[in-house]
Amino acid sequence: MENGRTQFPFPYQPYNIQEQFMRALYSALDHGKVGIFESPTGTGKSLSLICGALSWLTDYEEKRRQEAAALLQEGEAALSTSTAQSSTSSSSAEPDWITDFVQKKAERDLVSKLKEEEMKRKKREERLEMIRNNVQLKYATKRKSHEDDEAFKLLQLSKEEQAETQGDQEDEELIVAEYESDDESKTRSRFCAAEDDADDDLVEEHVTKIYYCSRTHSQLAQFVHEVQKSPFSKDISLVTLGSRQNLCINEEVRRLGSIQRINDCCMEMQKNKHAEKQHHEDGVKRKRGPAKSVCPYNKGPALQQMRDDILGTVHDIEQLLKLGRETHSCPYYSTRLAIPPAQLVVLPYQMLLHQATRRAAGVQLKGQVVIIDEAHNLSDTLSCIHSAELTGAQLCRAHSQLAQYADRYKSRLKAKNVMYIKQILFVIEGLVRVLGGKVGQNPQSQTTQTGTEMLTINNFLFKAQIDNINLFKLQRYFEKSMISRKLGGFVEKYAGTGVSLHTQSSSNKENRRTEGLNRYLQTLQSNQSAVPVSTADQQGSAEAEKALSASPMMQMEGFFMALTNSNTDGRVVVHTQGTLSESSVKFLLLNPAVHFAQVLKECRAVIIAGGTMQPVSDFKQELLFSAGVAEERITEFSCGHVIPPENILPLVLCSGPSGQELDFTFQNRDSPRMMDETGRILSNICNVVPGGVVCFFPSYEYSRRIISHWEASGALSRLASKKKIFQEPKKANQVEQVLSEYSRCIQRCAVDSGGGLTGALLFSVVGGKMSEGINFSDDLGRCVVMVGMPYPNIKSPELQEKMSYLDKHLPHSGGRSPGQALIENLCMKAVNQSIGRAIRHRGDYSSMVLCDRRYSRPATLSKLPTWIKARTSTHTTFGPAFAALRKFFLDKKRCSFN
Repeated sequence: MENGRTQFPFPYQPYNIQEQFMRALYSALDHGKVGIFESPTGTGKSLSLICGALSWLTDYEEKRRQEAAALLQEGEAALSTSTAQSSTSSSSAEPDWITDFVQKKAERDLVSKLKEEEMKRKKREERLEMIRNNVQLKYATKRKSHEDDEAFKLLQLSKEEQAETQGDQEDEELIVAEYESDDESKTRSRFCAAEDDADDDLVEEHVTKIYYCSRTHSQLAQFVHEVQKSPFSKDISLVTLGSRQNLCINEEVRRLGSIQRINDCCMEMQKNKHAEKQHHEDGVKRKRGPAKSVCPYNKGPALQQMRDDILGTVHDIEQLLKLGRETHSCPYYSTRLAIPPAQLVVLPYQMLLHQATRRAAGVQLKGQVVIIDEAHNLSDTLSCIHSAELTGAQLCRAHSQLAQYADRYKSRLKAKNVMYIKQILFVIEGLVRVLGGKVGQNPQSQTTQTGTEMLTINNFLFKAQIDNINLFKLQRYFEKSMISRKLGGFVEKYAGTGVSLHTQSSSNKENRRTEGLNRYLQTLQSNQSAVPVSTADQQGSAEAEKALSASPMMQMEGFFMALTNSNTDGRVVVHTQGTLSESSVKFLLLNPAVHFAQVLKECRAVIIAGGTMQPVSDFKQELLFSAGVAEERITEFSCGHVIPPENILPLVLCSGPSGQELDFTFQNRDSPRMMDETGRILSNICNVVPGGVVCFFPSYEYSRRIISHWEASGALSRLASKKKIFQEPKKANQVEQVLSEYSRCIQRCAVDSGGGLTGALLFSVVGGKMSEGINFSDDLGRCVVMVGMPYPNIKSPELQEKMSYLDKHLPHSGGRSPGQALIENLCMKAVNQSIGRAIRHRGDYSSMVLCDRRYSRPATLSKLPTWIKARTSTHTTFGPAFAALRKFFLDKKRCSFN
């Protein structure tokens, strides 16, 4: 391994850049580096990652086996030599006897450990071989309570402690169990940890593995399909992780919709099952009352069998769901049982980058390899995952619900529970007070002064008058008592039964839900960075409504956790908007490196990969150097594209057909002349470009304004006479339908060339639903037009605070401040993601038209991907650019005929 590999198993003859990629990846993993790997979309990045990383893992395991065998042989030889020497030694000095004893004991221990590890390895390999050969595994007979022990261990794997319930008192399952203080729980924690670590045939120790994470479940599924096509598909043990929302097959639970409700119901079912079994074993007859529901899919033997099936064959999430239904077994718990022996674990961002979620999933990073794909927005993703926001309506609702919960069960709650619940209520009152309101009153009728205030964490705690509360203890109470789940069950049970769970009694419940949902969707639309924090793809609006109607205590828990960050690493934004219900408090993480540092520290190697990672220097400063990574540990790799250089035509337009200078700054872009000139540019492009043209605008609002202007001037109808016009939909669940119609239109036009239309024109928004993760390959994207430069809103208080933080903590370089660099980088990352949608494979070709004179600046051009930058030409007048565009497509047309 010292010299690396030169040949890699591959499903076909790899491109040269793929071989270079795999060699660089192999070396980075072998030397424990933090690698930044850039490979444009369409160059086979996923297969290169798979074959390079799994080749290293195979070699590493073989090397470890050889080293262990050599050590064992040496140890046994040394032990026998030592014994022979000690029998012939005549020395009787006490230090020599002690030294001899200690040395022999160390050698014996080493030999025993090596033998034990070798036995475990052989046992694991034999077991996997039997699974893959479909041999029916026989399990030793366990004691009668094994099944509920297994269920209990599964819950411990998820770090979701359950409280024992006894008796048949009304609402017993809703009462928070007796809470132990930190000191009282130390002994129990050590006992539980010993039980978790106990050797068991089913819960194995973690082998060396690779964790691969990406942004969405669809991207993860695509990666798994690539593994299935690779030469490693028959030999690798792979498990795909997901949330209960993605993996649950119990239709009764799935119908609950929101992830919080599904989690609560699942945990309740496991608790009921454990309690029922315990009563049965203890000979306690169940008291009268309705039977408590248990999940029929969480049975020990079925889980074991499904775990073996998962390890034996590569499955994506859809295949896991199908397998679960066939075997009548829970995919969620089966996949978690499969983590320790798996060699490749595929999981979404949230599950790996968020420590609490990582711990709950049973993911252990110590000494392992992590590959983070689609990492161009990694910094923003980390910030979003660890940020939290609460509205005044949520705060009032949480206070009302928790106060009623405490009042209803005050005689049955233990003293420490009462104390902590009172502290939570006190903190909520402080948060509402900061927003200028009072609890116990309708938040919609409470008026507040409009404004935004940015505070450090400490100043916020002082202003809310909660600086005397130990938030770390409250955080532990949330985790151990599961108060959020108990309150959620209370709300679920008594909502609509006459018990007032909301302070907004005068308003219609359905209107409140819809209003909140609309606000939520509006924030999604206005968020141009479009950074995902969910472990699932976009959910429908109906599911969002259900989530909004649930108890807000989970969001409260997240906000409390955010406030435990270091005072310098974050800020709290107090945003008041006329009424208390619309106002909000938001924790903004300014230093994402603080949460990424643990991943970098624990892992053997970390690979950060993406289609475009530029500018790498700023990325390293903000995420790696700030996390304490030394320069010598970082390695970089960047490759060109597999397409021939003549297959792309990137153009920078500084002026339009009439000579109007293209300057889409905020001051100029709304002028009628600028909008008219943009319409003329598009009209000319549609005249010569076949198939599909995708036009990106910098924001939803500008897209609306310019299209309205074209409708009034007649420019839109002129465009529609050449290509059918489609617009990016406002709702996420309509994207597939629009794309399908767009694609069908282009296909029809290609067949019926005499019909008048030459294809379709799609209006999209940078950072919107179609700028990332959607492919406009071949005729779907023969030209990508970028109107203006999509700079973020510089007036945003959050962005200003982030810039100020970077200016204070990061070094200045190249005559610009880190804050200014952030603005430019956010803009160009968004541009690169959008224009990269068009080229998807070796035979593809496309043009890219950047409409704004500012793109011609050397500093801006330098931020384009290398393979695009090398072919980019800047045109101060429109004529030569249009001639180049026309020639490009005429040449491609001639080539297709030949």
